Amino acid sequence: MCTLALAATGTAVALAPAAGAAASSVYSVAPYADLSNSQEGLLDSAITGHHLKAYTAAFVLGEGCNQIWGDTLPIGNDSYTDPEIARAKSEGASVIISSGGASGEPLAWTCSTQSGIDAGYQALIDDYAVTQLDFDVEGAAVADTAAAARQMQAMRDLKASDPALRFSMTLPVLPSGLTGDGVNILKAARNAGIRIDVVNVMAMDYYAGTGTEMGQAAVSAARATLAQMQSVDSGYTYANLGITPMIGKNDDGSTFTLADAQTVENFAAQNGVGRLAFWSVNRDQPCSGSANSLPTCSEISQNSLAFTDAFVPYEGSSGGGGGTTSDFSLSLAPGSASVAQGATATATVSTAVTSGSAEPLSLSASGAPSGVSVSFSPSSVTSGGSATLTATVGSSVAVGTYPITVTGAAASGSHSAAYTLTVTAGGSGGGGGPLTNAGFETGSPSPWTCTGGSTVVAGPVHTGGHSLQVSPGPSGTGECDQTVTLSPHHSYTLTGWVQGPYAYIGVGGGATADSWSNGTSWNQLTVGFTTGSSGTVTVYVHGWYGQSDVHADDFALG
Repeated sequence: MCTLALAATGTAVALAPAAGAAASSVYSVAPYADLSNSQEGLLDSAITGHHLKAYTAAFVLGEGCNQIWGDTLPIGNDSYTDPEIARAKSEGASVIISSGGASGEPLAWTCSTQSGIDAGYQALIDDYAVTQLDFDVEGAAVADTAAAARQMQAMRDLKASDPALRFSMTLPVLPSGLTGDGVNILKAARNAGIRIDVVNVMAMDYYAGTGTEMGQAAVSAARATLAQMQSVDSGYTYANLGITPMIGKNDDGSTFTLADAQTVENFAAQNGVGRLAFWSVNRDQPCSGSANSLPTCSEISQNSLAFTDAFVPYEGSSGGGGGTTSDFSLSLAPGSASVAQGATATATVSTAVTSGSAEPLSLSASGAPSGVSVSFSPSSVTSGGSATLTATVGSSVAVGTYPITVTGAAASGSHSAAYTLTVTAGGSGGGGGPLTNAGFETGSPSPWTCTGGSTVVAGPVHTGGHSLQVSPGPSGTGECDQTVTLSPHHSYTLTGWVQGPYAYIGVGGGATADSWSNGTSWNQLTVGFTTGSSGTVTVYVHGWYGQSDVHADDFALG
């Protein structure tokens, strides 16, 4: 967020409220969450215990014509941020993806290839199944007119293919309004033939003295900014305006209090402001100490998530631009499945009315890998209804675990739930997985290769009518092997049921791992391993020399 020092100049222009400002189809309360400072647990608490319905995930950074999260991991493949976004969605929160911030720039500022910019922003939409993007432009980037033109062209391109897309431009502001460079960004939108859905002002860090009354300063900034917006495009209303203060201590030493939050919320309700946000959910807790604590706490006396509690009531209020009285929830049962290549899995998508009236909603899925199709029957329901999700896995899909996001979209907004699909190697055999004759129900060991007198017997068995009898000799182990080719550099789990003294199962060749037991009753052994570059391993079961027979049954490899 903004740490830009600005000298407060000029006079705020007061405007009468925009009567009957139309809803702007944006999330009316969406505070920022910094997903790179290990405070995401507070976001989860805000969603599950404090009724937060939307948040702004910060920040994606442009890096040439690529994009990364602030923790330097790429979008769509961030092992920390991506699961956190999926988790928050599964808890019922909608998300806005924000690019830029005080320490970086959106893609249009780091890439000069228009097609690359368009594709990058589309990737954000696709990877996270979102309909709203935010672009936080600060510092010298605000003055880059060429980048602003590329940004607005990208928004025009994407809106042409998806009219439901909404975007916000988050800009530094003084109590007297936007800087001249900020106004030029509005003009860039006009020149591109589009209107910014939300001009979100950073009502913070004015560097006008620690005694600044931050609530009234935010109101002045909002009024002045709308006047500037309307001077560029008369169609703008308060529904196209967002207000984002920094809660608690600001970098300039001023303080935004809970009383200031009430001042801002009252103004928003009176005028139909499109969005209220704040920096940040991560800071919405008390602490003491130096400014080094600022990213993770407010440095004022407050209850945890007190600012969230102060702003959340604006969601759905009669004055809130984009608010709604209807809402729904979406859940999956089960939330995960393990499916062999060439097979299918199903889950029930359940919806419920959480406020207002039932409404039609459409179902979609994103994040499925190539070769996996996800369908719904029916593809649209009325909130309160349910549908069946079917995931069909092609025979050539790589073995692995894939997070899939299931989204329900309605006029009131969208909600998502996470579905985890684990693809295992396909094949035949009683025990499943790629092993052939894994349950030994053919009556012979083939294609297992056995030593000595090892053979298939009719008993004892774990399931079915046959098991494998491994017979050690006085001075040598008894063993049966089967070689299989798996995906290279993937993790697998081998399981098998055994009984007998010193019964071993394991893999050799392209990976080495084993497990053993010593018992007179059936028990299951589990062996985890990771394949090498060839993917080929030899699965074995053996009994120790000088011991009596070992019996094995119902192997599985996945």
